[in-house]
Amino acid sequence: MASIFTKIITGEIPSYKIAETEDYFAFLDINPNSKGHTLCIPKKEVNKIFDLDEAAYMGLMKFSRDVAIAIEKSIPCKRVGMSVIGLEVPHVHVHLIPLHSMEDARFTQKQKLTPEEFEEIASKIANNL
Repeated sequence: MASIFTKIITGEIPSYKIAETEDYFAFLDINPNSKGHTLCIPKKEVNKIFDLDEAAYMGLMKFSRDVAIAIEKSIPCKRVGMSVIGLEVPHVHVHLIPLHSMEDARFTQKQKLTPEEFEEIASKIANNL
């Protein structure tokens, strides 16, 4: 059965897309820790990050780096943090989180944004890639 992320990649579930390549996809987290919180995923559905083959792992890291640099150019923050937890969805995903304080990295408080705010943020980051 396809994961929710595979359904986002195929367009079955809408998303606020940031970037897409042949192998990777980036989109805004709909329950963000902070404005600009983005998920980077491989299009190939793999449950755990260290189960990716080396080329896919390195490709995901490069893709995530490119997106993180665009986030830094777009969203005022002290830095962009990266986290790979993966317990919520059985599909590898890298969290890129604009950090203002350590609270933004804790996954305890979520930002509430309007669809317009999501669209504006997604467009701003995408334009900096």
